[in-house]
Amino acid sequence: MTILVTGGTKGIGLAIAKRLAAPGETLVLGYHGDDRAAEEAVAAIETLGARAKSVRADLGAIDGAEAVMAVVAKLGQPLTCLVHSAAMIYPTSLLDTDLPRFTQAVQTNGLSLLYLVQKALPHLAAGGSIVFISSAGARTASPRYGALGAGKALAESLIRYLALELAPRGVTINAVAPGLVRTGSVASMVGGEAAAEQIFERAGRSNPSGRMSRDEDYVELVAFLAGPGARFIQGQIIHANGGAYIG
Repeated sequence: MTILVTGGTKGIGLAIAKRLAAPGETLVLGYHGDDRAAEEAVAAIETLGARAKSVRADLGAIDGAEAVMAVVAKLGQPLTCLVHSAAMIYPTSLLDTDLPRFTQAVQTNGLSLLYLVQKALPHLAAGGSIVFISSAGARTASPRYGALGAGKALAESLIRYLALELAPRGVTINAVAPGLVRTGSVASMVGGEAAAEQIFERAGRSNPSGRMSRDEDYVELVAFLAGPGARFIQGQIIHANGGAYIG
């Protein structure tokens, strides 16, 4: 059996890949540009007893999705789970954004879900699952978050429409939206480590649960949605954030 995790060599994607890794499983980790991180991620997965392979591709393009699925096809095993965690970080205001770059970000953060699902369909086993990693920014506006938030919102809409078509095939599709997680991408979004640390501190203090999100808060939810106990959960966006953004 094969599990595909896009964005699976760093941050949230890697944490999910490690949770899903188990002896006898084969994980394909999609990534965009950091070859060293990909090598380290493959080694980390293999220490858990699973087999792992990385594939470099631009998922903001249709041929990138094709390249990833070509690797899955060569393994000759059914694809039981697709976790789409890849994202393009482009902090920008909207009124003066670079439109070609913004379009690329929306394709990567949103339309790529459709690209992947279409290309994965021949390989998805009945009983398979698709989990998209979304964000509170899909429904709550924040400064300079539009390229990521708008893309995620598009993907969430696609999930509802795809659920209507995938459910009769015995495939589930849902999204998990973690709360703010301590990853390097946050610093890229807000302009540096110092600014990120201030945001992390405020997030932990203001969360109703009294802390920031941890990896275990969302990886267990992804694992549940990928398992047999979630066969009747379809087309849902589930927030695992301790109660943040309730208002």
